[in-house]
Amino acid sequence: MKHALSLAVATALLAAVPPSRADDAAVVTYKSIAPDTALDLAKTALSTCRAHGYQVAVVVLDRFGQTLVLLRDRFAGLPAAGAANDKAYTALSFRLSSGDFAKSVQSGRLSAGLAALPHIVTLQGGLIVEAGGTLLGAVGVSGAPGGDKDEECAKAGLEVIRDKLDF
Repeated sequence: MKHALSLAVATALLAAVPPSRADDAAVVTYKSIAPDTALDLAKTALSTCRAHGYQVAVVVLDRFGQTLVLLRDRFAGLPAAGAANDKAYTALSFRLSSGDFAKSVQSGRLSAGLAALPHIVTLQGGLIVEAGGTLLGAVGVSGAPGGDKDEECAKAGLEVIRDKLDF
């Protein structure tokens, strides 16, 4: 009797759940930063650093980690472009600034092993591009004398595109 009651309850519960439709998953819609907006962000970050006398590289990645923009000032150091890319990639991967990622690793909140993954760095200067709770991409700046200065330039770029991202 108990078994029959359990079977009846399970059957009723299954009947109450609407069947999933395979064709609902056939098309995925997402938002990502537009190339022109990414270029505006990068140009502002570069010009902000220049105004402070820093020669830097700026990289903007889309939400999938693909490069939309890479700007490198003529006297930026050799590793600047790669470091800017990795800062943006780190921010995008963990959905927090690369500086906050570094602090989380140093404090033990995140495993130090994560920092050994390819393109992951524990350097300040990478920020996510987000609007309305949606991750759109990331920006990384490298070459200023300190990650805090790199991040300041990245923030200036984000501020310029803020109105374009409201949705």
